[in-house]
Amino acid sequence: MVRVKNLTRYFRDLCAVDGINLHIRKGEILGLLGPNGAGKTTTLRMFTGFLRPTSGSIRIKDYTIEEHPLKIKKLLGYLPESAPLYHEMLVYDYLDFVADIRELEGKRKLTRIRHLSDLCGLNEVMHKPIAELSKGFKQRVGLAHAMMNDPEILVMDEPTSGLDPNQIAEIREIIKQIGKEKTIIISTHILSEAEATCDRIVIINNGKIVADDSTETLMQSAGGKNLINISIRNADIRAVEREFDSIEGIEKIEPTEDDEGLLHIRLTCASSADLRENIYRKVKDTDWILLELHQATKSLENIFRELTEEN
Repeated sequence: MVRVKNLTRYFRDLCAVDGINLHIRKGEILGLLGPNGAGKTTTLRMFTGFLRPTSGSIRIKDYTIEEHPLKIKKLLGYLPESAPLYHEMLVYDYLDFVADIRELEGKRKLTRIRHLSDLCGLNEVMHKPIAELSKGFKQRVGLAHAMMNDPEILVMDEPTSGLDPNQIAEIREIIKQIGKEKTIIISTHILSEAEATCDRIVIINNGKIVADDSTETLMQSAGGKNLINISIRNADIRAVEREFDSIEGIEKIEPTEDDEGLLHIRLTCASSADLRENIYRKVKDTDWILLELHQATKSLENIFRELTEEN
């Protein structure tokens, strides 16, 4: 469906996207993850023809972005992070205007607007000015705009940014429903959203792809490592690091201290071996007060941090 080969984009001397290769299959919901400045938005803008690549190629179906930009844009729907809406217009008038731009007429236009109103939950606000809507409803209007031409591929840049938990859940359900029929590419900072919504996750850091697979496979590729979380009172950070460093199998020690002087330590184990008994015995030999000790497998958040953290 979408094939990206050696995609690169420079802004003067800054390499924002560095030789990305990607194949997106029809019907996939792909999550594009990465820290701020990783190159996600630049990549999406090149996908949609808003930016030209410095080098490399983008092929969607049988078309290339260099030779057939208009044909590719007809296949796409694009929702940028800040939806470009005319706030003085009523929601219905705005969608009617977008439908005219997309050359929809008569009964076909009316049917499409009604369908998108139902799909995006806009029925109750169709005759309100866009300026009076909450950010969640404005995002829904932007999504209806992006879907007006019934695109084969829907591209969304941070579609839930700035929304409250209820609005995020609502947008997530809409995306899942659309994903039954469309190929969807989403960039997001919300890892739980990507884990719950996407079939496949691509993590970008410094313009390069550092991971590309399903969530389950990414978890398995972490090597079966376990995390152990501990909360301790009456302990010194240096002493904790020294004592736990002596336990064989502990790969990484990350202590933090809260305002009440309580130490919270996250231990990364080098294998899937259960080291809780060793840790308990080590604490028992001190005058520390153990308040919490539990083990967890690596989450998408842990994997994301490891792949994108700066040395």
